[in-house]
Amino acid sequence: MGTRGRLIARACALLAGTALAASAALGAAAPAARAAAAVSSPGTGPSGVAARSAAVENAATGRLLWSRGLNTERPMASITKVMTAYLVIRAGHLDRAITVPAAVTGYVRAHNASSAGLRPGDRLTARQLLDALLLPSGADAAYALAKAYGPGLSTFVTRMNATARLLGMRRTHFSNFDGLPYPTPYSNYSTAANLLVLGRAAMRLPAFRSVVAKRSFRLAAGSGHHAYRWKNLNPLLGRYPGAIGIKPGYTGAAGQCLLFEATRHGHTVIGVTLHSPGSISSVNPADATRILNWAFSDLS
Repeated sequence: MGTRGRLIARACALLAGTALAASAALGAAAPAARAAAAVSSPGTGPSGVAARSAAVENAATGRLLWSRGLNTERPMASITKVMTAYLVIRAGHLDRAITVPAAVTGYVRAHNASSAGLRPGDRLTARQLLDALLLPSGADAAYALAKAYGPGLSTFVTRMNATARLLGMRRTHFSNFDGLPYPTPYSNYSTAANLLVLGRAAMRLPAFRSVVAKRSFRLAAGSGHHAYRWKNLNPLLGRYPGAIGIKPGYTGAAGQCLLFEATRHGHTVIGVTLHSPGSISSVNPADATRILNWAFSDLS
């Protein structure tokens, strides 16, 4: 090889090394650091939306109507429980009795998590635990379901990630079954685009749709369990005409999050907001309301 050939080969090697190093650095970055800048799709879009990522689409056709930061990876808080419910419902046997593990009390206390107030030792059906999971966003219900359906917590989380890949949710990672910020605040994440995929898949299941549309659920005391009453935390139900689901969430890193669906004048739209302003004390429906009003106006 001549001098010129050796120089060309050396230059190619240096370029390849640089590309590999850059790729490794990107792969090691936290999801929040990897996130691209939020970019709105063409068109006017809804005004006043403060969420860092958001999207809305025609639920029937899948046509994207508007988005911001569509593929930006962000923590999704308790929207995670939609995947938990999806796996349980797809697995079936919803009338099986599950004993609430003693560990749920300590788990909820350790993480200061939202709770359905489940009593250790109570025997509830998987169907009843789905109400406890999706209405008051019970981390204790998520624990009981994951342990029973994994079987085992780590196995269940592995199945969550495998199912995400099958659904095409390539920018999603589940580190737990309830959306709590562990092992780190950013280890459990998704994107607006991926969560629309999950929302559509879940809402195709009648058992899921029937739960998330309930404003509340009361379970009378029975053989093997105490009485319970759970209120749906979704701020749109009963307040926004046509709202039929789906699931809110909050952590300090995720901000206010809401996966939602509504129907009006023959049109059904599904949307999501990630990191809207607000605190843990009350779910903020303002961004979702603005997006829904704009979407229905646009479709009409």
